[in-house]
Amino acid sequence: MGALNPRKKARLKRKIRIRKKMFGTAEKPRLSVFRSSSHIYVQIVDDTTGHTLITASTAEKEVREKSDFKSKIEKANYIGKIAGERAIDKGIKKVIFDRNGFLYHGRVKAISDGAREAGLDF
Repeated sequence: MGALNPRKKARLKRKIRIRKKMFGTAEKPRLSVFRSSSHIYVQIVDDTTGHTLITASTAEKEVREKSDFKSKIEKANYIGKIAGERAIDKGIKKVIFDRNGFLYHGRVKAISDGAREAGLDF
């Protein structure tokens, strides 16, 4: 097996450095973002128990069927709103935003904007 791509290796180093400092609790869980080339995934995680409380992604059937998105950034904003609404429904109002080593612009920023629009505080 070959070596990791240098960009992926740098992202994983950033991820480890960031995750050392943040920890999601039941009162303030961690909103984790993963971005692939075609999809974006959001999880709200309680690190004390190790349980995923909420998930949302562009791979979900309802998002795939809704085809009025012009760009991936619009999809990401929509996913952020969905995750925020699901969190509010479960009684979660405050979260810690974990960008997972990705730079805070584009789709990652759109997710946070959508979650804030839905009512999450971070």
